[in-house]
Amino acid sequence: MIFPHLKFSYFSGKNVHIGVSGSIAAYKALDLCRDFIHTDIKVSVTLTLAAQEFLKPLSFSALGADPVYTDMFSPKNTPFAHLEPAHFSDVFLIAPATANTIAKLAHGFANDLLSCQALAFQKKIIIAPAMNPGLWRARPTQENVAVLKERGVEIILPKTGKVACGDEGEGKLAPIEDIYFYTLKALSPQDMKNKNVLVTLGPTREFWDPVRFISNGSSGKMGSAVAVAAWLRGAKVVCVKGPCDVWLPSDIEVCEVVSASQMYEKCIELWRWCDIGCMCAAVSDFSPSQKSSKKIKKGDLSSISLVLEKTPDILLNLGKRKRDEQILIGFAAETEDNFIELAKEKLEKKNLDYIVANKVNMAGAGFETDTNSVTVIDKEGHYSTFPIDTKANIALKIWDLVLQK
Repeated sequence: MIFPHLKFSYFSGKNVHIGVSGSIAAYKALDLCRDFIHTDIKVSVTLTLAAQEFLKPLSFSALGADPVYTDMFSPKNTPFAHLEPAHFSDVFLIAPATANTIAKLAHGFANDLLSCQALAFQKKIIIAPAMNPGLWRARPTQENVAVLKERGVEIILPKTGKVACGDEGEGKLAPIEDIYFYTLKALSPQDMKNKNVLVTLGPTREFWDPVRFISNGSSGKMGSAVAVAAWLRGAKVVCVKGPCDVWLPSDIEVCEVVSASQMYEKCIELWRWCDIGCMCAAVSDFSPSQKSSKKIKKGDLSSISLVLEKTPDILLNLGKRKRDEQILIGFAAETEDNFIELAKEKLEKKNLDYIVANKVNMAGAGFETDTNSVTVIDKEGHYSTFPIDTKANIALKIWDLVLQK
């Protein structure tokens, strides 16, 4: 599935060729096809004869895939169907890939259309294996996978669980969202490779008794979009995540925290080895100075006075520790009409390189939405305003600005 806040328009017009081999997981290739097409990516498909026992070519054609290839000598094929993906596609994705298909790829077989097309393909190949755990663990399969890795083929490893026959173990097709985003990564410029990026996202919670807390409506969507966009472009990303439920690739290291003080401590620890920090989290500025160890009852509220104290200023302290070669980006969530001026003051006070200002009470922007509108200000005073767009596209534009320097 495509998460609405992670819908990137950058990939419009790219071409992905999907190879489908004979596994019970073959039906999931339909979801992949649909997701790529909804991203305006052009899709072509090849089904092995075994895959056609599970799915019909018409299913892919109905979703918009074109062309859809079947066997090597189908009269519907053009004379050079075995070469067309190499000429027209940017990425070759095989999902699911069976033990038989993996063996053919490893040893250069070309006795069916899929293996022949893959052999001729000189750009990025990704495979997502799916098979019985015994087949996956078998020494020949593991040796074949190792050969493909050495050649630069990307392997999206299968997951552990119960498979169709009832056996349990590693062999289940990786989640569709993982396969989808790893394919997008293969289509992305790797201009952030060798960059270590720290991203904070989500809210913090400041408890005043075991069940009640001060917080805000941050969903973590903007931060996750920033993190995913950097990861797509090759960066090594670590996220310090407050309490929120957003998808992140398994390659991204995630440090779960709850309170502002926990987020502060983790950021200070990680900042030393980072090249870039992008602080998207909506950190609570205040925390109760006294916390009850027991739930406060309604009858006790008349005698309760909630006294607040300031939480640690993460941005300010990272700015003080920032080395000349490091880049620090802050976010300013404001509600006033002069939000840009307020953001500029924050940029100067906290020694930031960039600040991303957004008015969170504007329709289509701010907390919990899938879209945003921001103004990015750099330390030289240059302004860049991005109108309402998906948070994914906004994130890419922010990284474009940073990489232009």
